[in-house]
Amino acid sequence: MTPLPPPEPRNPDGETRRVGGEIEFAGLPPRDTAELVRELFGGELVLISAHRLKVQGTRWGEFVIELDTQYAHPDAEVIDSRPKDDTEWERQRHQLRVDFHARTRELIGDVVTGLVPTEIVCPPVPWDELEELDALFAGLRQRGAKGTDASLLYGFGLHLNPEVPSLTVESVLSHLRAYMLTAEWLREKIDVDITREVLPHANPFPRPYALKVLDPGYAPDLDTLIGDYLKDNPTRNRELDMTPLFAYLRPDYPHPLFQDKLVRARPTFHYRLPDARLSDPRWGSAVEWNRWIEVEKLAADRERLRKRSAGYVAKHTRSPLARLWLRMRGWVDTA
Repeated sequence: MTPLPPPEPRNPDGETRRVGGEIEFAGLPPRDTAELVRELFGGELVLISAHRLKVQGTRWGEFVIELDTQYAHPDAEVIDSRPKDDTEWERQRHQLRVDFHARTRELIGDVVTGLVPTEIVCPPVPWDELEELDALFAGLRQRGAKGTDASLLYGFGLHLNPEVPSLTVESVLSHLRAYMLTAEWLREKIDVDITREVLPHANPFPRPYALKVLDPGYAPDLDTLIGDYLKDNPTRNRELDMTPLFAYLRPDYPHPLFQDKLVRARPTFHYRLPDARLSDPRWGSAVEWNRWIEVEKLAADRERLRKRSAGYVAKHTRSPLARLWLRMRGWVDTA
């Protein structure tokens, strides 16, 4: 499928916007997956540990392939630690501890292979090249990889990380509002798998928070926007996770979530809603990107966004006086 152009196709530096991707699946271990990536896109396969590999030097950058559990991989704090002193005994003791730790994690990975998903973290790809990235999904399907709909036990997703078109608070807020207003349509189009609906990884935004953000009078500065978000969403588990973008914009913001090593600061939206539909030969990253574009189209149409935001608040606000006030201000239609 051909990816549709976004309303703002370039990033703040004037370059073509890029889209990162993360996909989870079963049925194909990391080593075989890494070989597939190298076969499709070239590059050099690098073994990081028994269940984590990289394919470096592809046209887009580095792919990371791993079992999706931290317990299958050596802990960097242990591996990078130093002996307590420079004695021969302490050096040997330290090396034994590191070796034991690495071997234990390898054995854990051996045991859980097939029980936890393999994950591919793709490098950022220009949005107009997503159709070429979809060769990866076709290759996974041909080699027996299983997506979300292959079992009731599977809750696998495809995460997209679209690079933001602007770093201004106004643009970020417009896209957040547009997503909230488009989320129900996206869920219907994706037909989100029941297992992923039950799991907490892509939860909707709480209604009180949506009402706060969609209020036409809400005009926060950056710190207020971040603070309000974290107050009502102190988690990464949202269908549109804003923490990577907020951590990029304010890396020194005093909140423990920003210290979480799983929050990777980057100038992107972290869109977590789509299923991994590997059984469907028509499905791929371009399909989900084209659905995401509806969010960006609404964000770019400020008048339509204003009216729909006010309409949402009026619909979900019980107070007749509040609805009347919005109509008097011309923020919702009187019909």
